[in-house]
Amino acid sequence: MSLYPFKFEPLYKERIWGGRTLEKVFNRRLPAGVKIGESWDLADLPNDKSVITNGELAQKTLAAAIRSYPDEIIGKADFSGPFPLLIKLLDAQDLLSVQVHPDAATCRRMGKGEPKTECWYIISAETGAFIYKGLRKGVTKGQFVEAVRSGAVADMLAKVPVEAGQCHFLPAGTPHSIGTGLLIAEIQTPSDTTYRIFDFDRVDKAGKPRQLHIDEAIESIHFDVTGDELTVTTVGRLAHCEYFTIDKGHQLENCEVLLSPGEMKALIFLSGCGDIERADEDAVAFTAGETLLVPAAYEGVIRFNGDTSYLIVTI
Repeated sequence: MSLYPFKFEPLYKERIWGGRTLEKVFNRRLPAGVKIGESWDLADLPNDKSVITNGELAQKTLAAAIRSYPDEIIGKADFSGPFPLLIKLLDAQDLLSVQVHPDAATCRRMGKGEPKTECWYIISAETGAFIYKGLRKGVTKGQFVEAVRSGAVADMLAKVPVEAGQCHFLPAGTPHSIGTGLLIAEIQTPSDTTYRIFDFDRVDKAGKPRQLHIDEAIESIHFDVTGDELTVTTVGRLAHCEYFTIDKGHQLENCEVLLSPGEMKALIFLSGCGDIERADEDAVAFTAGETLLVPAAYEGVIRFNGDTSYLIVTI
């Protein structure tokens, strides 16, 4: 079988802090009457699996396609899964809780959870938008624990103004939160383990405070790393770590880019439109807001039909 770039059905997640921005910016058809905070656009978790929507493998999960063609898609004949990325779009119309994700050593120590390292690419930001990213310089574990008791957790974190085009790297163990008015592409390791530390005294639909995970969060935080040590990039290579690499591309209308075989690529299109094609085969069209997975064995060309910005994620 001749493989091709895959498109996927988004998995939408209702969130207390979400909104309808994906509808406005990317013309998404969202579930009616709910606040959508997350669109999982490329996923292979036990209860959340991306389904291919185009070509001969349409209606198959990504996991099933990889089982049939591991070498052609991943580039490893002995690949056993799960897929090593989780790519989301986040719509933050209210503050997210202050939270942290564990690293591999912490998961082993606690005997539970999956490690999670992530990057946030800021697609759009309202005036005055910010994130909380890591501890303020000089904050100790004792001070942080006391702040948890007194409800002053946010005061312990580095409050960072953000704007469109920035990429913020958040390794596992970094306490963080997202402020209001932000649309973000999140690239992360395949984990949904989140330990909530503080929720700004918010309540759910039933009027009850949401669950916190104080002990797990304290165990997971890296108190020897502060927010000013974490990278922020805007052009070229945005991030490189042991789990993934993120590069940013920009092409003008009528330009072309060759796709060489040998390395699987996830392409996140931030603006513009175009086609990916190979001789004598149907083109795969893309538009802003879509994530496509290009198999390792694929060789073709991207043709840009408009001024296009995009992210290239590799393993």
